Amino acid sequence: MTWTDYFRENDVRIAETKALVAAGANWRALRAATGSGSLVRARRGHYALPDIDRHILAAVRLGGRLACVSAAAQCGAFVLDNTFTHIVLVPNASRLRAPHNRFQLLNDQNRDGAQLHWGKLIEPDSGTEYSIGLADALVQIVRCQEPRFALASIDNALHQRLIKPEAVPAIFAALPASIQYLRPLIDRRSESGQETVLRFIVQKAGYDVEIQVTVDGVGRVDMVVEGCLVVEADSRRFHEGWEAQARDRTRDCDLAMRGYLSLRVLYRDIMYRPDRVVAAIGGLLAASSRYRTVIL
Repeated sequence: MTWTDYFRENDVRIAETKALVAAGANWRALRAATGSGSLVRARRGHYALPDIDRHILAAVRLGGRLACVSAAAQCGAFVLDNTFTHIVLVPNASRLRAPHNRFQLLNDQNRDGAQLHWGKLIEPDSGTEYSIGLADALVQIVRCQEPRFALASIDNALHQRLIKPEAVPAIFAALPASIQYLRPLIDRRSESGQETVLRFIVQKAGYDVEIQVTVDGVGRVDMVVEGCLVVEADSRRFHEGWEAQARDRTRDCDLAMRGYLSLRVLYRDIMYRPDRVVAAIGGLLAASSRYRTVIL
Protein backbone atom coordinates (compact mmCIF):
# COMPACT_ATOMS: atom_id res chain seq x y z
CA MET A 1 0.00 0.00 0.00
CA THR A 2 1.32 3.44 -0.93
CA TRP A 3 0.97 6.53 1.25
CA THR A 4 -1.64 7.87 -1.19
CA ASP A 5 -3.61 4.62 -0.87
CA TYR A 6 -3.58 4.88 2.91
CA PHE A 7 -4.93 8.44 2.95
CA ARG A 8 -7.56 7.67 0.31
CA GLU A 9 -8.79 4.43 1.84
CA ASN A 10 -9.00 5.94 5.32
CA ASP A 11 -10.50 9.20 4.01
CA VAL A 12 -8.12 11.44 5.94
CA ARG A 13 -6.15 14.57 5.13
CA ILE A 14 -3.99 14.47 8.25
CA ALA A 15 -2.66 11.23 9.73
CA GLU A 16 -1.14 10.92 13.18
CA THR A 17 2.00 8.87 13.73
CA LYS A 18 0.21 6.28 15.86
CA ALA A 19 -2.30 5.59 13.09
CA LEU A 20 0.44 5.21 10.49
CA VAL A 21 2.40 2.89 12.78
CA ALA A 22 -0.73 0.81 13.37
CA ALA A 23 -1.01 0.47 9.58
CA GLY A 24 2.53 -0.93 9.39
CA ALA A 25 4.81 2.11 9.12
CA ASN A 26 7.86 2.74 11.32
CA TRP A 27 10.02 5.76 12.06
CA ARG A 28 12.53 4.87 9.34
CA ALA A 29 9.79 4.68 6.69
CA LEU A 30 8.29 7.98 7.87
CA ARG A 31 11.68 9.72 7.82
CA ALA A 32 12.38 8.36 4.34
CA ALA A 33 8.95 9.47 3.11
CA THR A 34 9.39 13.02 4.36
CA GLY A 35 12.93 13.10 2.97
CA SER A 36 11.73 12.06 -0.49
CA GLY A 37 8.72 14.35 -0.44
CA SER A 38 6.16 11.51 -0.39
CA LEU A 39 4.86 12.86 2.92
CA VAL A 40 4.81 16.27 4.55
CA ARG A 41 5.33 16.58 8.28
CA ALA A 42 2.76 19.19 9.23
CA ARG A 43 3.84 19.25 12.85
CA ARG A 44 5.18 16.77 15.34
CA GLY A 45 3.22 13.54 15.06
CA HIS A 46 1.09 14.72 12.12
CA TYR A 47 1.65 13.89 8.44
CA ALA A 48 -0.03 14.75 5.15
CA LEU A 49 0.36 14.11 1.44
CA PRO A 50 2.38 16.74 -0.47
CA ASP A 51 -0.69 17.99 -2.39
CA ILE A 52 -2.60 18.87 0.79
CA ASP A 53 -4.61 22.09 0.68
CA ARG A 54 -2.41 24.96 1.88
CA HIS A 55 -5.07 26.23 4.29
CA ILE A 56 -5.35 22.83 6.00
CA LEU A 57 -1.58 22.57 6.29
CA ALA A 58 -1.34 26.04 7.81
CA ALA A 59 -4.05 25.29 10.38
CA VAL A 60 -2.48 22.00 11.46
CA ARG A 61 0.98 23.53 11.59
CA LEU A 62 -0.26 26.20 14.00
CA GLY A 63 -1.95 23.55 16.11
CA GLY A 64 -5.46 24.76 15.35
CA ARG A 65 -8.33 24.11 12.96
CA LEU A 66 -9.67 25.94 9.94
CA ALA A 67 -12.18 28.61 10.94
CA CYS A 68 -14.43 31.33 9.56
CA VAL A 69 -14.27 31.70 5.74
CA SER A 70 -11.61 28.99 5.42
CA ALA A 71 -13.79 26.39 7.14
CA ALA A 72 -16.92 27.48 5.22
CA ALA A 73 -15.08 27.23 1.90
CA GLN A 74 -13.95 23.70 2.80
CA CYS A 75 -17.61 22.81 3.30
CA GLY A 76 -18.53 24.23 -0.10
CA ALA A 77 -20.40 27.34 1.08
CA PHE A 78 -20.02 30.76 -0.55
CA VAL A 79 -17.33 33.04 0.84
CA LEU A 80 -16.18 36.30 -0.66
CA ASP A 81 -12.45 35.81 -0.28
CA ASN A 82 -10.50 32.76 0.86
CA THR A 83 -7.03 34.14 0.18
CA PHE A 84 -5.85 34.15 3.78
CA THR A 85 -6.15 31.23 6.17
CA HIS A 86 -8.47 31.66 9.16
CA ILE A 87 -7.56 29.45 12.11
CA VAL A 88 -9.25 28.87 15.47
CA LEU A 89 -7.06 28.09 18.46
CA VAL A 90 -7.74 26.89 21.97
CA PRO A 91 -7.54 29.71 24.57
CA ASN A 92 -4.28 28.46 26.10
CA ALA A 93 -2.46 27.88 22.80
CA SER A 94 1.24 28.77 23.04
CA ARG A 95 4.51 28.39 21.16
CA LEU A 96 2.65 28.57 17.86
CA ARG A 97 4.54 27.76 14.67
CA ALA A 98 4.57 29.79 11.47
CA PRO A 99 1.87 28.58 9.03
CA HIS A 100 4.40 27.77 6.30
CA ASN A 101 7.44 26.80 8.35
CA ARG A 102 7.13 24.43 11.29
CA PHE A 103 10.63 25.29 12.47
CA GLN A 104 9.78 28.96 13.18
CA LEU A 105 7.78 30.32 16.08
CA LEU A 106 4.86 32.46 14.94
CA ASN A 107 5.37 36.22 14.86
CA ASP A 108 3.89 39.20 13.01
CA GLN A 109 6.45 38.87 10.22
CA ASN A 110 5.89 35.21 9.32
CA ARG A 111 2.16 34.72 9.82
CA ASP A 112 1.60 35.24 6.04
CA GLY A 113 -1.79 36.83 6.51
CA ALA A 114 -3.16 34.06 8.72
CA GLN A 115 -6.14 35.30 10.74
CA LEU A 116 -6.39 33.83 14.24
CA HIS A 117 -9.67 33.24 16.08
CA TRP A 118 -10.32 32.34 19.69
CA GLY A 119 -13.57 31.79 21.51
CA LYS A 120 -16.11 29.19 22.55
CA LEU A 121 -17.65 27.04 19.80
CA ILE A 122 -21.36 26.18 19.73
CA GLU A 123 -20.59 22.73 18.27
CA PRO A 124 -17.03 21.92 19.42
CA ASP A 125 -17.28 18.27 18.34
CA SER A 126 -18.50 19.08 14.85
CA GLY A 127 -16.29 19.35 11.78
CA THR A 128 -13.06 17.41 11.32
CA GLU A 129 -9.64 17.13 12.91
CA TYR A 130 -8.52 20.07 10.79
CA SER A 131 -11.68 22.21 10.48
CA ILE A 132 -14.52 23.39 12.70
CA GLY A 133 -18.14 22.73 11.75
CA LEU A 134 -20.04 24.99 9.37
CA ALA A 135 -22.40 26.40 12.01
CA ASP A 136 -19.44 27.71 14.03
CA ALA A 137 -17.76 28.96 10.86
CA LEU A 138 -20.88 30.99 10.06
CA VAL A 139 -20.90 32.50 13.57
CA GLN A 140 -17.34 33.66 12.98
CA ILE A 141 -18.12 34.92 9.47
CA VAL A 142 -20.92 37.14 10.79
CA ARG A 143 -18.48 38.60 13.32
CA CYS A 144 -15.59 38.89 10.87
CA GLN A 145 -17.03 39.84 7.47
CA GLU A 146 -19.17 42.69 6.17
CA PRO A 147 -22.90 42.07 6.81
CA ARG A 148 -23.86 41.55 3.15
CA PHE A 149 -21.15 38.94 2.64
CA ALA A 150 -21.97 37.17 5.91
CA LEU A 151 -25.63 36.99 4.93
CA ALA A 152 -24.60 35.54 1.57
CA SER A 153 -22.66 32.75 3.28
CA ILE A 154 -25.64 31.84 5.48
CA ASP A 155 -28.13 31.93 2.59
CA ASN A 156 -25.85 29.79 0.45
CA ALA A 157 -25.26 27.22 3.19
CA LEU A 158 -29.03 26.88 3.60
CA HIS A 159 -29.70 26.82 -0.14
CA GLN A 160 -27.23 23.98 -0.64
CA ARG A 161 -28.60 22.17 2.43
CA LEU A 162 -25.16 22.25 4.04
CA ILE A 163 -26.89 23.27 7.27
CA LYS A 164 -30.49 22.78 8.36
CA PRO A 165 -32.83 25.70 9.12
CA GLU A 166 -32.87 24.54 12.74
CA ALA A 167 -29.21 25.60 13.00
CA VAL A 168 -30.03 29.27 12.45
CA PRO A 169 -31.37 30.01 15.99
CA ALA A 170 -28.22 28.52 17.55
CA ILE A 171 -26.00 30.57 15.25
CA PHE A 172 -27.69 33.84 16.17
CA ALA A 173 -27.88 32.93 19.85
CA ALA A 174 -24.07 33.10 19.80
CA LEU A 175 -24.06 36.58 18.26
CA PRO A 176 -24.47 40.01 19.91
CA ALA A 177 -27.70 42.01 19.79
CA SER A 178 -26.21 44.46 17.30
CA ILE A 179 -26.13 41.74 14.63
CA GLN A 180 -29.59 40.24 15.17
CA TYR A 181 -31.09 42.44 12.43
CA LEU A 182 -29.55 40.07 9.87
CA ARG A 183 -31.66 37.09 10.92
CA PRO A 184 -34.97 38.13 9.30
CA LEU A 185 -33.08 38.94 6.09
CA ILE A 186 -32.08 35.29 5.57
CA ASP A 187 -33.63 33.76 2.45
CA ARG A 188 -32.47 30.34 1.27
CA ARG A 189 -34.10 30.87 -2.14
CA SER A 190 -31.12 32.92 -3.33
CA GLU A 191 -29.21 30.58 -5.62
CA SER A 192 -25.78 32.18 -5.28
CA GLY A 193 -23.82 34.40 -2.97
CA GLN A 194 -23.91 37.30 -5.38
CA GLU A 195 -27.71 37.12 -5.58
CA THR A 196 -27.92 37.52 -1.81
CA VAL A 197 -25.51 40.47 -1.87
CA LEU A 198 -27.51 42.06 -4.70
CA ARG A 199 -30.75 41.64 -2.75
CA PHE A 200 -29.17 43.09 0.38
CA ILE A 201 -27.89 46.27 -1.27
CA VAL A 202 -31.14 46.87 -3.18
CA GLN A 203 -33.28 46.41 -0.07
CA LYS A 204 -30.92 48.60 1.93
CA ALA A 205 -31.46 51.32 -0.66
CA GLY A 206 -35.16 51.21 0.20
CA TYR A 207 -36.58 49.46 -2.85
CA ASP A 208 -39.23 46.74 -2.80
CA VAL A 209 -37.70 43.44 -3.98
CA GLU A 210 -39.17 40.08 -4.96
CA ILE A 211 -36.73 37.26 -5.66
CA GLN A 212 -36.96 34.15 -7.85
CA VAL A 213 -40.01 35.46 -9.69
CA THR A 214 -41.52 33.45 -12.56
CA VAL A 215 -42.53 35.59 -15.53
CA ASP A 216 -44.93 33.92 -17.98
CA GLY A 217 -43.25 33.21 -21.29
CA VAL A 218 -39.80 34.05 -19.92
CA GLY A 219 -39.13 31.84 -16.92
CA ARG A 220 -37.63 32.57 -13.55
CA VAL A 221 -35.68 35.77 -12.95
CA ASP A 222 -33.35 36.64 -10.09
CA MET A 223 -35.40 39.55 -8.80
CA VAL A 224 -38.04 42.12 -9.65
CA VAL A 225 -37.56 45.59 -8.17
CA GLU A 226 -40.59 47.80 -7.54
CA GLY A 227 -42.73 45.44 -9.61
CA CYS A 228 -41.34 46.55 -12.96
CA LEU A 229 -37.56 46.20 -13.14
CA VAL A 230 -35.98 42.78 -13.57
CA VAL A 231 -32.44 42.75 -12.17
CA GLU A 232 -30.24 39.72 -12.77
CA ALA A 233 -26.78 38.91 -11.45
CA ASP A 234 -24.42 37.98 -14.28
CA SER A 235 -21.18 36.07 -13.97
CA ARG A 236 -18.67 34.75 -16.49
CA ARG A 237 -19.44 31.16 -15.58
CA PHE A 238 -22.95 31.17 -17.08
CA HIS A 239 -22.84 34.09 -19.51
CA GLU A 240 -19.64 33.65 -21.50
CA GLY A 241 -19.71 33.05 -25.27
CA TRP A 242 -21.99 34.24 -28.03
CA GLU A 243 -24.67 31.61 -27.48
CA ALA A 244 -25.06 32.65 -23.85
CA GLN A 245 -25.09 36.33 -24.87
CA ALA A 246 -27.77 35.61 -27.46
CA ARG A 247 -29.94 33.86 -24.87
CA ASP A 248 -29.57 36.83 -22.54
CA ARG A 249 -30.56 39.33 -25.26
CA THR A 250 -33.55 37.22 -26.28
CA ARG A 251 -34.62 37.02 -22.65
CA ASP A 252 -34.30 40.81 -22.26
CA CYS A 253 -36.42 41.29 -25.38
CA ASP A 254 -39.09 38.90 -24.09
CA LEU A 255 -39.19 40.82 -20.80
CA ALA A 256 -39.53 44.14 -22.63
CA MET A 257 -42.43 42.75 -24.67
CA ARG A 258 -44.19 42.02 -21.38
CA GLY A 259 -43.63 45.50 -20.00
CA TYR A 260 -40.56 44.90 -17.87
CA LEU A 261 -37.39 46.92 -17.77
CA SER A 262 -34.29 44.80 -17.33
CA LEU A 263 -30.81 45.29 -15.94
CA ARG A 264 -27.90 42.85 -15.83
CA VAL A 265 -25.25 43.62 -13.25
CA LEU A 266 -21.74 42.20 -13.07
CA TYR A 267 -20.27 40.28 -10.15
CA ARG A 268 -17.54 42.88 -9.63
CA ASP A 269 -20.08 45.69 -9.38
CA ILE A 270 -22.32 43.75 -6.99
CA MET A 271 -19.46 42.85 -4.70
CA TYR A 272 -17.21 45.88 -4.88
CA ARG A 273 -19.23 48.79 -6.31
CA PRO A 274 -22.73 48.53 -4.81
CA ASP A 275 -23.32 52.28 -5.15
CA ARG A 276 -23.00 51.89 -8.93
CA VAL A 277 -25.65 49.17 -8.93
CA VAL A 278 -28.06 51.21 -6.81
CA ALA A 279 -27.52 54.27 -9.02
CA ALA A 280 -28.30 52.23 -12.16
CA ILE A 281 -31.50 50.89 -10.62
CA GLY A 282 -32.53 54.36 -9.53
CA GLY A 283 -31.84 55.76 -12.99
CA LEU A 284 -33.95 53.15 -14.77
CA LEU A 285 -36.85 53.49 -12.33
CA ALA A 286 -36.79 57.28 -12.72
CA ALA A 287 -36.70 57.00 -16.51
CA SER A 288 -39.61 54.54 -16.53
CA SER A 289 -41.92 57.22 -15.14
CA ARG A 290 -41.00 59.70 -17.90
CA TYR A 291 -41.33 57.72 -21.11
CA ARG A 292 -44.15 58.31 -23.60
CA THR A 293 -46.35 55.37 -24.53
CA VAL A 294 -46.93 55.04 -28.27
CA ILE A 295 -50.10 53.27 -29.33
CA LEU A 296 -49.89 51.73 -32.80
